[in-house]
Amino acid sequence: MLKQNQQVSALFTQDTLNKIFPPEKTNEFFEALFGDASEGAYDIRLIYQGTQDKTLHFAFELTQRPEKCLACSVTYGLPQVFQRHRIINTQNIVNQIQTYINKNVQVIQWELKPTQPIQAHIHLVPLHITLDQAL
Repeated sequence: MLKQNQQVSALFTQDTLNKIFPPEKTNEFFEALFGDASEGAYDIRLIYQGTQDKTLHFAFELTQRPEKCLACSVTYGLPQVFQRHRIINTQNIVNQIQTYINKNVQVIQWELKPTQPIQAHIHLVPLHITLDQAL
């Protein structure tokens, strides 16, 4: 069960997360992938979901673009793509998140989990960051 730690939630506001993963990364990603940003079926943003023990739960939220079909896009292979893609640069995102937490707490590992369809127009790619101690 995820907890909402107020101190951690205060660190990872949507404004902060938009600085870590700016909205324009979506167009850069699709430009690199398809050669045309308008070919992308969804927008990508980083969201904070909560904590569980020593794990911070974030996700890449994929929201269907107008007149596009998120369900028609292949989103299930995205964890592997996001893990390696230079535009998404998940390792850099984790490094930036590390700078916002207590300096005595270290990231042990991070993992992208399988894509989760939440609604027809919203899918999540969970990003779990395990720390050496709970916040």
